[in-house]
Amino acid sequence: MKGLRMLSLALDRFSDLWGAIVTVLILAMVAFGSYNAVARYVGRFVGLNLSSNVYLELQWYLFSLIFLLGAGWALRRDAHVRVDVLYSAVSKKAQRRINLIGTFLLLIPFSVFVLWTSIQYVQNSFAAREMSPDPGGLPRYPLKAVIPLCFILLLLQGVSEAIKLFSTEEVEPRSKAEAAE
Repeated sequence: MKGLRMLSLALDRFSDLWGAIVTVLILAMVAFGSYNAVARYVGRFVGLNLSSNVYLELQWYLFSLIFLLGAGWALRRDAHVRVDVLYSAVSKKAQRRINLIGTFLLLIPFSVFVLWTSIQYVQNSFAAREMSPDPGGLPRYPLKAVIPLCFILLLLQGVSEAIKLFSTEEVEPRSKAEAAE
């Protein structure tokens, strides 16, 4: 079991590395967004076009990268979206079981499925050297190559979470009598 915990720790550190990369991408996206806003305003004031579709698309691409590359890190930090209908009303043990079932029945199979189906999608995009349809737009195929990477990162963090869920399983007493012992 210690080997699995070490693997989980290594996968968590790997996710944290991607989290740091995403942080830099967020700063870059904010910088490009700020530049776009200022350039449009100043451009109108001085009568020059200081912005372009490239800057707008770059901002959009950075947002996409943040979402795709940050998914595994968000899972690690429990910062993902959770539908909290019953989850908060159940015990910690039941929450762990829900997370474990969700990891094995939803997260891992879905990640494997998208990883498997996205390969051909990315290959087709690279073969066509897919470009943005907007004038002066950026190539789309490098961005699409991040889709399989996203699900590899998500799958790896899902494995780490499953290891942690198995290793921290606490046995809750079945009755008040067992709790008193």
